[in-house]
Amino acid sequence: MAVTSLNPPDGGSTGSPLPGAVGSWESIVAPVHPFLDRVTVRLQEQLASFDPEIAEYARYALDNQGKQLRPALVALAGSTVGSLNDDLVTVAVVIEMVHLATLVHDDIMDEAQVRRRRPTLAAQWGSQLSVLLGDCLFAHALRLAASFPTPAVCRAVSEATLNVCTGEILQTHRRRRWMVSRDEYFKVLEMKTAELFALACELGGLLAGGTEAQQVALRHFGLKLGTAYQVYDDCLDLYGSERIAGKSLGTDLATGKVTLPLLTFLERASAPDRAEMLGWLDRWEEGNFGRVRGLLEQHGALAESTAVIERMLNDARTSLAELPARPPTEALNALTRFLFKQTAALGV
Repeated sequence: MAVTSLNPPDGGSTGSPLPGAVGSWESIVAPVHPFLDRVTVRLQEQLASFDPEIAEYARYALDNQGKQLRPALVALAGSTVGSLNDDLVTVAVVIEMVHLATLVHDDIMDEAQVRRRRPTLAAQWGSQLSVLLGDCLFAHALRLAASFPTPAVCRAVSEATLNVCTGEILQTHRRRRWMVSRDEYFKVLEMKTAELFALACELGGLLAGGTEAQQVALRHFGLKLGTAYQVYDDCLDLYGSERIAGKSLGTDLATGKVTLPLLTFLERASAPDRAEMLGWLDRWEEGNFGRVRGLLEQHGALAESTAVIERMLNDARTSLAELPARPPTEALNALTRFLFKQTAALGV
């Protein structure tokens, strides 16, 4: 399952142990809104350049995108070490196109019918067309990346695309292979989700003129933030609301995806409890969802997942010490606090 948007949770807010005030998503990205608007316009222009019969499907995929988190990371990362420029807009479009292609392929593998309360591309027009559209998006993104005068951009985007696709294959290969290690689980998360976060931060720093050390720090920040974000999304599928998730809860369980709450349970449970859980998962029915959640909570699955997210976010924050003390750097810090606030609200 692909990551969902960082919308405010239902109910009241929960305090975060991460230091600093917790702002809203809108307040965090407000300074880069003009940049995000330029990315949207440029992205629509690129999709319009497709064959007219294909452009309709590409625009539909674009309409299912979230809150432009990756373009926001490009802008904030670039602003920490330099100023915003047109190259940053182009690279944000490249990364967003790779992300859109990933979402399209993700929905096919998950047999998803709905994303953000709209039918998925595959549900509307079939898997075959969706696969080919995803391939077109990947190819177009790489062509744009190749237009930069430095080969470093195309090389980084190509490597990231390879990692994303490899992560998708590994996740598909491990469906319903419940007994995987944490190392295997986090490897897939880093390749499939966190890689594009890391790429957005790294290239933001590169194209804004950051030093090599600053680019490394930004990449590390993005990798940790992206991994924490995917763990949060895995928890959201179990402990969130359908309004926030934009889909039915329990989708990961139904499609055989291993998540950190489930791994925590399998590590801690007795043999009889594990056997009961695996029986429900292998013969999945919608009515099993409540039983699964009950067993997970008997073993502190959400609390452990929350602690893991907090450690990752703290790790992300430490990498920002390499960057100048500027408002965009604080905005990146604020993103970690905001994500933890969202996490702390799960299951409340």
